[in-house]
Amino acid sequence: MKRRLRLILLLIAIAILFGGIGWWVMPTMVSWLPSRYRYRLPQPILDRITTPVPTSLPPPEHTPDREQLTIPLIELVEGSPTAVALPSSTPTPEDSPLLASATETPTAVPTPSPSPSPTATSLPPSALIEGIKIVAQEFNNCGPANLSMLLRFNQIDINQLEIARVLRPNEDDRNVTPEELIRFVTENTPLQAASFRGGDLGLLKRLLVAGFPVVIEKGLIHDEATGWMGHYLILFGYDDARQQFYGMDSFLGPWDSTGRAEAYGQFQEQWRHFNFAFYLVYPPGRSTEVEEILGPELLEPAAMWQRATLLAHEEINEDDRDPYAWFNLGSSLTRMGDLTGELDYYQNAVIAFDIAREIGLPARMLWYQFEPYIAYLAAGRLDDLFTLADATLAYEGGKGVEETFLYRGHALLASGNLSGARAAYQKALDLNPGYQLARDALSQLP
Repeated sequence: MKRRLRLILLLIAIAILFGGIGWWVMPTMVSWLPSRYRYRLPQPILDRITTPVPTSLPPPEHTPDREQLTIPLIELVEGSPTAVALPSSTPTPEDSPLLASATETPTAVPTPSPSPSPTATSLPPSALIEGIKIVAQEFNNCGPANLSMLLRFNQIDINQLEIARVLRPNEDDRNVTPEELIRFVTENTPLQAASFRGGDLGLLKRLLVAGFPVVIEKGLIHDEATGWMGHYLILFGYDDARQQFYGMDSFLGPWDSTGRAEAYGQFQEQWRHFNFAFYLVYPPGRSTEVEEILGPELLEPAAMWQRATLLAHEEINEDDRDPYAWFNLGSSLTRMGDLTGELDYYQNAVIAFDIAREIGLPARMLWYQFEPYIAYLAAGRLDDLFTLADATLAYEGGKGVEETFLYRGHALLASGNLSGARAAYQKALDLNPGYQLARDALSQLP
């Protein structure tokens, strides 16, 4: 009897020992799983293996001085903007292995009879584009999923997984930018595509009336536990009487392609989290229509960023404690600095970013928008760049943003840490082997 009791106690001790070891090594073991499987584990295990996402990005060390903003808005761009034509050169289907392997041969999309472009005063009270079929996104795949819906609407049968294999071959990659999506279209289909910032509701309606679905990028809080994140959404209609847009939401559904209502007010609030970003995909034969609707304010890059800057200032004048308005101001000034090479734009941008951080920005903000890194680097504020990059990398999801490693590598290089920069660029390439900016940066190291 005593021998049996000792055996039972020994087995219990062994079970406790191995259970403790398993609990201790579980974060490492689970980290080897792809994200799509890791995040389906029971909540207690998820709580054990994940670092909680902080409530916001870290604030600046010093209180920003708003009086230091020096650029007069009216002088941001000299002269009147002139329209520039959208890109007209696109690859033929034979140039694209994806198109060549598509299950359905692309055919020309019917072009409606020419008609005057709708103006703000001539817009009908509602519009609806037929023929868009909903696609439920795979894990963290709203960018490729939304693009696949647009391509199929234009009779190009390339699915979201084929797009993801090109743009985010690593499942832990947390973001695909509008510019990456545009490049995929122009390199792999006969269609044209372009992305913009500084849109407004009237412009979206004009595009919808003309038959162009629009993909916008917006902020989204699905639940308090998950917190704020970025999301893409296809708009295919609107109704002024009900004060709402209609969108195909690859994350929230519904899954019968009837669409999801987006109230104008809530839509506007979420859209501005991404500086009113949107992109279009359309047949080459309709480029003139697109240009007429967009106008020189969006077709000319300097004018577009000036427009976005003015929109941000309008919002700041309404509420000077609005972190997104300050962030949008910083982003637009950063891009003006990229266009002009003028240091003043970057210096003003970092003040705007400082103010936004002081007020409070979502912790995931830099998963999707990277202008703060660019501005702090250009202004010589490397400590701020390291602070933001390290905060992003401090929890699991933030480690899947290749741009973070790119800009951290730039800061390491600027501070004289050649080996650290090399490692950071390589990490960016490990996440996304097609990330050309990281490849270029690595190739230029001595």
